[in-house]
Parts: sequence; structure tokens; C-alpha cells
Amino acid sequence: MNAPPAPISRATRLSEAPLVHPSAAVRDSTLGRYVEIGERCIVAETDVGDYSYLMQDCETWAARIGKFVNVASHVRVNATSHPTWRATLHHFTYRANDYWPDAVREEDFFDWRRENAVAVGHDVWIGHGATITAGVKIGNGAVIGAGAVVTRDVAPYTIVAGVPAKPLRPRFPEGIGARMDALAWWDWPHATLRAALDDFRRLSAEAFLDKYGA
Repeated sequence: MNAPPAPISRATRLSEAPLVHPSAAVRDSTLGRYVEIGERCIVAETDVGDYSYLMQDCETWAARIGKFVNVASHVRVNATSHPTWRATLHHFTYRANDYWPDAVREEDFFDWRRENAVAVGHDVWIGHGATITAGVKIGNGAVIGAGAVVTRDVAPYTIVAGVPAKPLRPRFPEGIGARMDALAWWDWPHATLRAALDDFRRLSAEAFLDKYGA
């Protein structure tokens, strides 16, 4: 949904209207319910799913971010690529209108960038200062370590870290991730999430699935 941002105050609770800090810049984007965009974030051509949040100083461009995604501060999603095959890397070739009044912006180049959008699944955690490069797909439930540079797809429910990011270990034992996907709790109504809150807090992932997976 496209909804006007709600003003921020200490008394404000998250709601179906996305909460966008006054210092953030949001352009050509769709923000879901209970979304929060923090201070000085730049969000462009990005779909942000329900309940996801971006902490301060994040940048996203041409990205699809799922539900319940936790984005720590100073994260960059879809760090754009330069034309390494050309005689120059400089953006005067595709932003020529910034330099000469008779030149035009090279829209085909920007369309090529958009074709390499980033896709982030549901219930993902992206740690402080991580960078997600163009075209990367991150599966449901994955964890991206702080400072990681993610240049390749990340499998669901996998913890990765490093430069470039490499898998460290699975988040859950084998089979748990597939059961989570089947349960798809991220699609539950708001009231159902509230009813299950105590179980989200106290049960292990496997016990939670045993209770709700049927």
C-alpha cells in the first residue's frame, strides 16, 4: 500500500501507516503496514514489506524487501554498478545531461541497473554496515553479518559473513527452514501475531512449528 507517513513522536506506536522519519527521503517506493524508516535513510524504487524496518543511514535502490526484515544502520541495499566495459567508469556517460545542456540521460543504462534489482526474503536480518550488491537474492530467514559485502545469492536460513560474504552455518537444523516456509507466519493477521506473541518469545523454532505447523 502507498500510505502517507505518520509523524514521529515518543508516544507514536507503529501502525498500518508507515512511520518515516522527517529526515528520511522516500521516492517511488511502496511501504507496507507497520514499516519504520529511520533517520537519514534514502529509499528509492524499493518495495518494503509489512513490519520491516530500516534503522538510520540506510540506502536502498531498486530492491524488493520482504516482510519482517530487520535492517541495521548504515546498510546499503543494491550498491549500483559502473560500466567496467567502457573506456571510462565515470557517470558522465550515462548522466550526460548533468554536464552538457544538449546531452540526454542514458535511460537504457538505468534500466539495465533496474534489471539487476535485489530481492530480500521474509524474516531476514541484515547487520550493521552490510552491503548487498546488484542482482543478489537473499532467502527467507537468512542472517547477514555486520560489515559483510554480499556479492552472491544467500540460501534461506543461512548465516553469512565476511568480505566477500561466505556461509558460516545454517540457522536451523535441517528441515526446520522448509517447515517455516510452509507455516509462513509472516502472512498471519496482526491479531494472530499478538495471540502467538508469548510463544514467539519462549518456544524454540522447532517447538513453535510443532505447536502451529499443523
